[in-house]
Amino acid sequence: MHGYDLMSRRISNELNAVVVSVNYRLAPPHRFPAQFEDVYSVTKFFLQDKVLSQYGVDPARVCVAGDSAGGNLAAAVAQQLSEDPEVETKLKAQVLIYPALQALDLDLPSYRDNAHKPLLPGALMVRFWSEYLSADPALRAAMAAGRHVPPEAAPLLPLLDWSRWLPADMRGAHTYEGPALGGAGLARRFPALLDPRACPLLAPEARLRRLPPAFVLTCEHDVLRDDGAMYAARLRAAGVPVTHHHAKDAFHGAMTFLAWPVELAVGHRLFDTCMGWLKENL
Repeated sequence: MHGYDLMSRRISNELNAVVVSVNYRLAPPHRFPAQFEDVYSVTKFFLQDKVLSQYGVDPARVCVAGDSAGGNLAAAVAQQLSEDPEVETKLKAQVLIYPALQALDLDLPSYRDNAHKPLLPGALMVRFWSEYLSADPALRAAMAAGRHVPPEAAPLLPLLDWSRWLPADMRGAHTYEGPALGGAGLARRFPALLDPRACPLLAPEARLRRLPPAFVLTCEHDVLRDDGAMYAARLRAAGVPVTHHHAKDAFHGAMTFLAWPVELAVGHRLFDTCMGWLKENL
């Protein structure tokens, strides 16, 4: 976790900001919604007026941020906060760094293009999703075979239609067919597959309209590239101001390589880009 501690400290120092880094329960052994509930309860607690005041935080300048699984949680928290009548403080921004945002279509162009790329090959992402969503090992096998999509997901698939939501250069020469629907009972066994708290890309446009301005970072050599790109497009279509920064020379996790034992120029460049956006928008 050294890289995340370093990033949190740099963000705090360079923005003169209070940074809350949440130590949420991990999968396995903990499954959804434990992780979401942990980060949401911490966020909701911190956004109380008396707590913000205690730490000297300007309630008009609050942001949620995360990378990879943390990007998933940050997006889900932003959505939930926008509809929570008990939370008066509104987010000013959200920062999503190569986020994982849906588990229904695991045959996106980015999954095909980067199936065997480091640091996150497609098979490993399937494992991560399955271990997050359920303790049942059958889910991992079904996901790997593309037989995990509940029939009840059919009305949601247009929200993931990459032939509409991805830019042409990301679609490439791939042909859209859409995920095949699996057997009956999948939604009952694996309800998290259809839950926007687990898969924020499934949120309807009406929910997206309430969200704060977003910075979305995607990397070309990353199975999660298309999740972030589609979310950026959907946010923009919903009227949310979006900065989508796509790094064509980067890979999943690149922004964490900021110090020994692995320090990369691309990590510093992406971190500086993110910090530049925060300085202007937070």
